Order: sequence, then C-alpha cells, then structure tokens
Amino acid sequence: MSGAMRLLAACLSALLFYSASAEARPKRVLIFGDSLTSGFNLPEGTDYAWALRKHLYRHGRGDALIMNTSRAGDTTQEGVDRIPLAFSRGADLVIVELGGNDMTGDEDPRKVYRNLDTIVRVSKAHGARVIIAGMVSLPKRDPTYKPRFDAVYPTLAARQGVALYPFFLDGAFGDPRYMQSDGAHPNAAGSDLIAGKMAPMVERELRALDRRDGYARGYYARAPRW
Repeated sequence: MSGAMRLLAACLSALLFYSASAEARPKRVLIFGDSLTSGFNLPEGTDYAWALRKHLYRHGRGDALIMNTSRAGDTTQEGVDRIPLAFSRGADLVIVELGGNDMTGDEDPRKVYRNLDTIVRVSKAHGARVIIAGMVSLPKRDPTYKPRFDAVYPTLAARQGVALYPFFLDGAFGDPRYMQSDGAHPNAAGSDLIAGKMAPMVERELRALDRRDGYARGYYARAPRW
C-alpha cells in the first residue's frame, strides 16, 4: 500500500471513529439566553431548562444533554461577548433566546439583528442546528420601532435557514397564572408551559441531527477500504 493510500485509510478510520463517537454520546442542547431562560427568581428545578428536560424525556429524548448558559440581564451584545465561554463544551442544537433586554433599552433593531446573526453563524460553524426563540416589542413612542424590532427574528431565521419559535413567551405573557409579579418573567408554571410548547420543535431538530449523523455513518461505512 502506498503512503497516500495509507493516509487515506487512516483518515477514513478516524472519520468512522468520529461518527461512532457521535452516535454514542448524547446530543448537546445549548440554551443561550437571558433571564427568561436562566431561572430568574425561580426555585431550583423549576426553570425552563429543567422543564425542557422533562418534556423531552416524555418525547422519548431522555438522552439529550441540556446545557443552560443563560445569564440574567444579557443583551445580544453581551451574548456575543460570551460566545467562547458558552460554546466551551460544544453544542449540537442551540436555542438562542436573546433580545428582550435590547428591546426594553430601545436598542437599534439593526444592531440586534447583527448580534443575533453572529450567534447563529457561530452556532452553525460549530456544526449545530439552531432554534431562534423570538421576542416581540412592547409599544414604543416611536411607532416604527415595534415593526422593525419584531421583523428581526423571522427575517434572520429565513435568511439563515434555521427554525423559528416566533415568541418565546407565547401563551404565558400577560397571564398572571404563568408570569411572576413583575409581569416580565415566567414563573415555574410559565416555564413549564413554554418548555412544553417548544419541546416538539426541539425534538424535531434532534431527529434531524439523528438523520444527519446516521447518513454520515452510513456513508463512511460504505466507503472503500484498502
């Protein structure tokens, strides 16, 4: 066997080992958000991450590894700044939940878009699929602000070809049964409600990862050997 053929065989063996390792390890779901997903003011075991883990288990995805890197108070810019730390353990699926603090601070929607776009691009560069958890603006003095802000999330999802959950607080916002007394953060019941509504989308993305990894395993298993 020539040196080139031996090198090719070694590369194929490494790829087969990698694909087998990918099959063996659980899918890593990275929650990359702010206080809405960090468990702000909630007892341990009642936040969004815990609720999502529970609902995924009910969907037969108890193998998913939920990694919550959310930090209360973060804007999209602060999210960009902590990308290296957030991705230090890698990710297979990233749930991006940021922008609410930008909106309350009247940040330019164009900057919000650029920051979220950076996070999505980095996620995809890590080989991860992405779910964008959208936010909508409260009414503003500037009547043009709300439509410009609200357009950020669907526009970004369409351009980047990633999944969109249109409004993270859907079904909870404005309902005192699901929101804390501040009216801005979900309580334990709200976190459970949101996680339950999002779980089917998360499970679909995990199945897409399974198909992708399965195709890679099948392709390399069929590759010629020397």
